[in-house]
Amino acid sequence: MFALLCRALCLGVALMLAFGPKAEAADPPPMSDAQRAGIESVVHDYLMKHPEVIIEAVQAYQDSLQAEKDKAAKEELVKRAPDLLHDPQTQIMGNAGSDCTIVEFFDNQCPYCQANEPEIQKLLKQDSRVKLVLKEFPILGPVSLVAAKAALASVKQGKYDAFHEALLGHKGHYDKAAVVDDIAKSVGLDMDKLHKDMDSPEIAAEIDKNLDLGRALDITGTPGFVIGDQIVGGASSVDELKKYVADECKG
Repeated sequence: MFALLCRALCLGVALMLAFGPKAEAADPPPMSDAQRAGIESVVHDYLMKHPEVIIEAVQAYQDSLQAEKDKAAKEELVKRAPDLLHDPQTQIMGNAGSDCTIVEFFDNQCPYCQANEPEIQKLLKQDSRVKLVLKEFPILGPVSLVAAKAALASVKQGKYDAFHEALLGHKGHYDKAAVVDDIAKSVGLDMDKLHKDMDSPEIAAEIDKNLDLGRALDITGTPGFVIGDQIVGGASSVDELKKYVADECKG
């Protein structure tokens, strides 16, 4: 990193010398090896005396990259609104007829999602305006994919809400896919039907769509929330979610 910064700064100095006000009328002469070495030496000595410049340069570069990502994600929010908010295959909790919407991307094995689930349910009870749009987002391995498929398959038995809460009620990673079956049995699901429905191409397509949507919005971890035009990463308390909801939902 230090060497790259030195070279970048040297190039900047060289360009300043080449294209400064005095050089506007003619092309600059090529820089000799001795001139280049001299500039590199000056820059090296300066950075050794002022190492904070390196940190500031790296931070500025990271901030610039993040700003570009945020801008692209906001543009995707507008472009992908139908998939985000009105996908008929996506499950909803809370006030289904409301425009006061929280979209949650979650992985059933994610410990932060599991810890955050009581906060989400508390918010739904406290604020009857909120519509929670649930995006199965299995990014933590094969068993997460099994859990997501099982959850979506449970819709055909009318037990998604109960199964969703039971899956997130399990603490920590599932050590094997059989844990998903055990949780499914605990909420009364017909296991033969569940296993058959899990293999439907519609469920695979829904999960693929969710993963693609999350990547487009630069959601790289779970839980990830979309509230209005805000993309919020990480577990959030009821009070934190209420602040976003207050900004988004009027009346």
